[in-house]
Amino acid sequence: MAVTTPLTAFRITGGRTFEQAQSVEIIDQLLLPHTIRWEQVSTIEEAFAAIKSMKIRGAPAIASLASLGIASELLTLLSGKSSPSFPAESLASATELLSLLLKQTAYLLTSRPTAVNLLEALSRIESAAKQTTEAGADGHQLARKVVDVAVGVWEEDRERNVAIGDNGARWILEKLEREGTIEKGEKINVLTVCNTGSLATSAYGTALGVITSLHHMGRLSHAYYAQTGPYQQGARLTSMELASLGIENTMVCDTAIGALLAEKRVHLFVAGADRIAANGDTANKISTYQISLLCSSPHPFSPNPPIPVLVAAPVTTLDLAMDSGRSIIIEQRPSWEACTVRGRVVEVDEMIKSGGKIEPAQEGVDVEVATVLVTPPNTRAWNPAFDVTPASLIAGIVTELGVAKKEQGAEYDLRSFVKAGK
Repeated sequence: MAVTTPLTAFRITGGRTFEQAQSVEIIDQLLLPHTIRWEQVSTIEEAFAAIKSMKIRGAPAIASLASLGIASELLTLLSGKSSPSFPAESLASATELLSLLLKQTAYLLTSRPTAVNLLEALSRIESAAKQTTEAGADGHQLARKVVDVAVGVWEEDRERNVAIGDNGARWILEKLEREGTIEKGEKINVLTVCNTGSLATSAYGTALGVITSLHHMGRLSHAYYAQTGPYQQGARLTSMELASLGIENTMVCDTAIGALLAEKRVHLFVAGADRIAANGDTANKISTYQISLLCSSPHPFSPNPPIPVLVAAPVTTLDLAMDSGRSIIIEQRPSWEACTVRGRVVEVDEMIKSGGKIEPAQEGVDVEVATVLVTPPNTRAWNPAFDVTPASLIAGIVTELGVAKKEQGAEYDLRSFVKAGK
């Protein structure tokens, strides 16, 4: 599958910086893989709507967009104009500006409550704003400080993802070679779920970043990815990213993961995370838990020993104030999302005759897309967006600081891990 457009969640055109543009463009991920359309975001409301509707998704990416939405409006304010959330006169009073800002951060937090990266980014902005105001800054200084912190959320995410990928790749190769599971220098097969690459982050990716690093090292044989219904993030997004990287890949139906592990050699299951408790319990895209269970208990016919489960995420995804995953709030999505499928309209007979070859999406070229109901009308669906994988099933948690490890079946002490890493 050829992909002609670079795949990123964000872009700024014209060789400009974010401050020069005072906005950012996001690729509408609801339209992928059939239509490539960029949408400008320059306000907090536009950022909220994009996050809530899942035009942009992935915990690091939504944290970045929420932060950039705030920065965009404050840059407008600093230019002497009113923005939708901050009237021009609010710049005259740091106290008034802070009050307005705190209302907007609270609002943005309601867009996707499970992802701790969003909470961390907004808390960081709030803390900097309060400290700056308490230090006696005026409205201009406060706005400038918040812009710097908000843009920093985005820039830092881009930098740390490469470290996450490299740390995870080195860890799994050393582990498998040390245990005698593979020969030194042997290539490995990896399974992942959802989409955790450059479309889910500010760049490079987390779990998909580990796969990318293995590929760059010449140590990746094949990547398998779960279809990941009902939103089809694997089928729609990971498929495009792997193709754009030139990685040999195969999609696996969500209902066929057990069969895959019973028949094919798989060396690693790597997943991202939306929130990780201090003990290592991990909230991630729905089905991560059941895949982890299958990895821990091999089928009698399987060529695989127990398959290590690696969680890849930045330190900002660690919720060290939360003791365990029991306290994680799981977002519930509406029934209609599980009862419908959206995709490109094709003539099946013609597709079969052509051997399944169809021109891939190109920017600016629209194709016919439709949403169809696949259940009886008014069907109720239980549709949680995430599940929680207990720490006992996770072999390692890789961050930009390194890999947190534990004894098999035990829990993690991520508070000590972060303290030692810093």
